[in-house]
Amino acid sequence: MNVKIATSLNQVSDISSIDRTEIAPDINNDHDSESLLRGANANPTVAATAAIAPIGNGLSAEVLASELLSELAAKLENKSSIRGAKATPRSGQAVAMRIAKEVERICQKSDRIKNSGQVHSWQLTLGRHRLQKCLEFYKLGSHQGRVELHSQLSSIVYRHVAPNQNLSFQARYNLIEDFLQNFYIEVLRAFRREHEMPADYTPRTQLELAEYMAFTEQYAKRRINLPGRYNQQLIVLRAQGFANGQPKETVLDIEQAVEFPKGEEAEAHNRSYAVQQVREQMISEAADPSDKVVRDRVIAELMEYLESQNQSDCIDYLVLKLQDLSAPEIDSILGLSPRQRDYLQQRFKYHVEKFARQHNWKLVHQWLGADIDQNLGMSEQQWQAFVSGLTPAVQQLLKLKRSGVSDADIARTLKCSAKQLQKRWSHLLELAWQARNG
Repeated sequence: MNVKIATSLNQVSDISSIDRTEIAPDINNDHDSESLLRGANANPTVAATAAIAPIGNGLSAEVLASELLSELAAKLENKSSIRGAKATPRSGQAVAMRIAKEVERICQKSDRIKNSGQVHSWQLTLGRHRLQKCLEFYKLGSHQGRVELHSQLSSIVYRHVAPNQNLSFQARYNLIEDFLQNFYIEVLRAFRREHEMPADYTPRTQLELAEYMAFTEQYAKRRINLPGRYNQQLIVLRAQGFANGQPKETVLDIEQAVEFPKGEEAEAHNRSYAVQQVREQMISEAADPSDKVVRDRVIAELMEYLESQNQSDCIDYLVLKLQDLSAPEIDSILGLSPRQRDYLQQRFKYHVEKFARQHNWKLVHQWLGADIDQNLGMSEQQWQAFVSGLTPAVQQLLKLKRSGVSDADIARTLKCSAKQLQKRWSHLLELAWQARNG
């Protein structure tokens, strides 16, 4: 819906370092197995080793990989039999071997494991834990898996990317996006390095993507030892470094920025880059008074419409969204669970679309600069292509609307009821929205 009434929900950015055009059905997941064994693999860079001899009474990497591959096939058997696919993905062997070698490196470095006399048990426990994480991401799918991972990492670094700064939610969100895109690239490089992969390796199957996402979660949560016997998660340290690298805030007098400079010192200050940026931003954000009047009228009409539909909770939601509050803040104020909020958003979207396409379409489209006299917001070329693709009956309806004929006369001309006319016109507006934004 192209209505600008409430701020749309922020969409989670995709992981830019993955070529998503070649994702094939497979498996994925991996996470912080090292939380089971603190200190076993605390360094952010783990030296990759090809073939390590079995530790004590432990399993070799080949045997452990075979064991993990069998468990992988067993867990996927039911899901794959429904789809008629093989139980084990084609990339399963390589993923199982990488997990086995990673587990073997952990056990090789940990004196606690080597001295426990239960190396075999530790290997199976760590391997199954990592395999289970990989499966969790795999079952979520490539899109939802990225959403879950991105949301989880965003929540970890939210307070650290801009500490001691009074930023709006949108400003902090933009900083988090910038930080995470760079962090995903760092993780992919670490994945290639630790598993001795080619320098141009990129996950191609769903299983490999899941393995990468699980590795990303595990890598982000690695505990790094700090002076004074403290430790911190790697991603938090990266976020703090990112925050320290941000330029310091510059204090400016807004009145001086808009006033004509008096004296050489004021004129030099007025030519500074910071003042010019502030002035350009103020000009670009200067609202057209007439646009504000129409916007306020749209909001008032929408609230009246929601009230007539007994949607008081939707009105509350609209008021909070107009204040640019985040989803957790709205949940806290309205006392909603995530599921209740999703349901409320769906109802709100339904009523906004109905309001914009049926109840008061003319006012909304006037505000959007997409009135019928403005070709419904399309360029002349788009408009000609759009009209030529309509049926003769719909073209006649559009012509009558543009001529200013009343709905009652249009209904008589087209030999349909008022309700049928409203449905036809709403459908035409939906087609115009698709043509305008498609």
